[in-house]
Amino acid sequence: MKNTFSTALRDIVEGLRLKRLWVALAFEDIGDQHRLTLLGPVWLLINYLAFAGTFIFVFNAHANNPQYAAYVAIGLFVWFFIMETITNSVSLFAREEAYINGTTLPLTVYVLRMLMQATIRASYALVGCLGILAMEGMALNWAWAYSALGLLLILAVAPAVIIVFAFMGAYFPDSQYVVSNLMRIGMFVTPIFWHYQGSQGVQHAFYFWNPFTYFLEIVRAPVLEGAFPFDAFAICIAIGAIIWLLALILLGRLRRELVFAL
Repeated sequence: MKNTFSTALRDIVEGLRLKRLWVALAFEDIGDQHRLTLLGPVWLLINYLAFAGTFIFVFNAHANNPQYAAYVAIGLFVWFFIMETITNSVSLFAREEAYINGTTLPLTVYVLRMLMQATIRASYALVGCLGILAMEGMALNWAWAYSALGLLLILAVAPAVIIVFAFMGAYFPDSQYVVSNLMRIGMFVTPIFWHYQGSQGVQHAFYFWNPFTYFLEIVRAPVLEGAFPFDAFAICIAIGAIIWLLALILLGRLRRELVFAL
C-alpha cells in the first residue's frame, strides 16, 4: 500500500511541475473548439445565460422566493462545472490514448489539462452568474468569501473525481453512457431550480441524500444566507477525502497497466 501511494503522489508531483504544459494545452483546446465561431468562447457565457434565464422564467412564478433568480444562477453555475467534469472524465484516457501510449508524461498532466479546460469554461459562466446576482441586488459582503472557499474546495476535489471516473471509463467503456444518462437525471433530482423547503417524500430524500446538494450549498448558502454552512462543508470535506483516497489507490495501482486497457 505504501508503494501505491508513493507512486500516485510521484505522478501528481511530476504533473504539477509541468504546469506550463497543461495550462497551455487547455487554452489551446478552448481556442480550437471555438476557432471558427464569430463570438468564440463568449458562446459559453451565452449558453449559461440561456439556461439560467429559461429556468428562472419558467419556474420563478411557482417559486414564491424573492431570491429565486440568485438561487438558480449559483446552483446552475456550480452544476455545470460538476456535470462537465464528471461527464468528460469518463472518456478522458480514451481521448488521450495516443499520448498515453506514445509518451512518458504523468497521467496527472491529462487530468489537470481537463480540469483547466473546465475551469476556463466555468469562468465565463461565473461572469453570467455575477451579472444575475448584480441585477437581483445581491450586494457583495464578507460572507461571499465563504462562497469562494466553497469553490476552492470543489476545485480541490475535482482532480480526484477526474481520476476515478477516467479509470472507470478506461476499464469499463460502457460507463460513459451510464454516467452521461445519470448526470442528465441528476440535474433534476439535485436542488438546482427547486428548494427542499416544503418538499416531501422522494423529493425530500433527493435533497438530503444527494451528495451534489452539499457541493451546491457550500457556494450558494453564504451568498443567499450570509452564513457559513458548517454541515455542508463537513460533508463535502468527508466526501472529498474518500474520493481522493480512492483516486490515489487507482492511480498508484493502475497507472502502469492503463496502456493495456486502452
